[in-house]
Amino acid sequence: MFFANAGRDELRRRYVNAWRRHREGLPLEPLDAQIADLIALHPEYHALLESPEGAAHDFTVEQGRSNPFLHMGLHLAIREQVATRRPPGIELVHQQLSRALGDVHAAEHRMIEVLAETLWEAQRAGHAPDEQRYLERLRHLP
Repeated sequence: MFFANAGRDELRRRYVNAWRRHREGLPLEPLDAQIADLIALHPEYHALLESPEGAAHDFTVEQGRSNPFLHMGLHLAIREQVATRRPPGIELVHQQLSRALGDVHAAEHRMIEVLAETLWEAQRAGHAPDEQRYLERLRHLP
């Protein structure tokens, strides 16, 4: 898998190049097509991804800047979880939340918050994420 072996700069270049190829109407690999689709859903990131130094920015909470690469990576993670049905039951949660909100993208944003919190807790505790707790939190989203 590309993401597991790539460093920060390589990952960010992948986003920038996928977006450039999409804008230029060039063929895209399946992963790049997914990335371009996500970028299209986030017009607030377009200028950053189109600037020569866009991928080099640092994004810190102290600066009040959210990290667009992290955000889109979490979108990809949610989509991968749904596609692979891991944890079991996530596709139903995704479907129900999408229907309740009337928008898949909005549902993914809600799910991303829970995923980010779950990953942060696991990292802080030094263990793997608790899939069952994660799924329970997702099931209780409004």
